[in-house]
Amino acid sequence: MKWFFYITLSVSLLSCQTDGDHEKLRTIMVEDQIIERGIKDPRLLDIMRTIPRHEFVPEKYRSAAYEDGPLPIGYGQTISQPFIVAFMTEHLQVGPDHKVLEIGTGSGYQAAVLSGMADHVYTIEIVSELALESRSRLKTMGYENVTVSDGDGYKGWPEEAPFDRVMVTAAPEKIPQALLDQLRTGGRMVVPIGKQHGIQYLWVITKQKDGTIVKDKVLPVRFVPMVKGE
Repeated sequence: MKWFFYITLSVSLLSCQTDGDHEKLRTIMVEDQIIERGIKDPRLLDIMRTIPRHEFVPEKYRSAAYEDGPLPIGYGQTISQPFIVAFMTEHLQVGPDHKVLEIGTGSGYQAAVLSGMADHVYTIEIVSELALESRSRLKTMGYENVTVSDGDGYKGWPEEAPFDRVMVTAAPEKIPQALLDQLRTGGRMVVPIGKQHGIQYLWVITKQKDGTIVKDKVLPVRFVPMVKGE
């Protein structure tokens, strides 16, 4: 009975949270989880203070939306830990005139963060239901410079290539060649690489002017596997 009372009370308190409460939670998230771990980009910090992360997670997980960890969003997928979102975004070094390709839309939260820094974000989700949900969510929330497609991220988006920046939010065992081909000369990619139950690392990839690919291993991570289409 005590546990039932506690759960009921927690849900009741969550339903009474105001926009001001969420704003305070976002401020704490940015200060304690992101700035404390070395993220410094002022544009990125301002964006993450503003975006209502709780709107990108299922209702039953909204009480944990600003906590220090990933959360399930359905269909075997997750929304990444806030620090990982910030770390990947800062390392992508997005400029206001950049065209960005994101592989793995998920809930749309990462695309929303990127949209505040880029000219346009093209994002691909292989789970059709998630693509539909995120497209609707982003449109409703006013993110007009984000285009969502359901499809195979291994193929990239050749119709819109080349891209100044590419972000991959699921882990392939090796970088898909199509994504390297669609990265503009001088462009930059952030991608987790590794087996599902093995060691994974986050890599920063740059394409030099002569086409040479330079790889820099920056952080051990744990991502859901990048799924290939049929």
